[in-house]
Amino acid sequence: MSVELRTNWVALQTIVYREVRRFLRIWPQTLLPPAITMVLYFVIFGNLIGRQIGDMGGFTYMQYIVPGLIMMSVITNSYGNVVSSFFGSKFQRSIEELMVSPVSPHTILVGYVLGGVLRGLAVGVIVTILSMFFTNLQVHHLGVTVIVVLLTATIFSLLGFVNAVFARNFDDISIIPTFVLTPLTYLGGVFYSINLLPPFWQTVSLANPVLHMVNSFRYGILGVSDISIGTAITFMLVATAVLYVLCVRLLVSGRGMRA
Repeated sequence: MSVELRTNWVALQTIVYREVRRFLRIWPQTLLPPAITMVLYFVIFGNLIGRQIGDMGGFTYMQYIVPGLIMMSVITNSYGNVVSSFFGSKFQRSIEELMVSPVSPHTILVGYVLGGVLRGLAVGVIVTILSMFFTNLQVHHLGVTVIVVLLTATIFSLLGFVNAVFARNFDDISIIPTFVLTPLTYLGGVFYSINLLPPFWQTVSLANPVLHMVNSFRYGILGVSDISIGTAITFMLVATAVLYVLCVRLLVSGRGMRA
């Protein structure tokens, strides 16, 4: 292994280790709150409201919303981990030392993204385990389930990175989650099937990228979906590639590297 490859490999391990250690060290703030929030969703929407709604898509309402809630927790935590961590590095000026080191921009980006993906998956696993206390789940297609959750976590980790690059203060890192991410998630078919909507709004809903992610994951778990799985996975692959190139270019240019 060349010196350059060894340097980047050590740097990648270090960044990932730091990111994982960071969210595990403060687990009462990073892992516990989303778990409690999801339990409340299970109790209120699944048990109480779900009894009044009845079946949806051939499943109980609880079974129907669980995949969406798991995906929602993966999205918010993957995004939140990267945006807060990278902006923190900018704020503390530690990112400047990393930028002038002989470490590839690809290594820096992959390290932060892996940290976000791992936190998203960790919370997703916790929420999945908790859901077992409320309903029975069987994986319909393991391959689709794994691919979709990994691509989704990666996409939102990359989006969190973009947000962190352009953020100038701590308020800026909460604008996108509050005014963009949350509405897209709640309107992304987590709690309902778009088949319940009028034709016009069904068409409009197809423009929501979260809808494709949630339905693809629901297909992997339950085997039902409102959209084409092939189209959704293709979209996620393209989105991952485009966002990755954008993030690398932002790192190479050095734009927004100072808070």
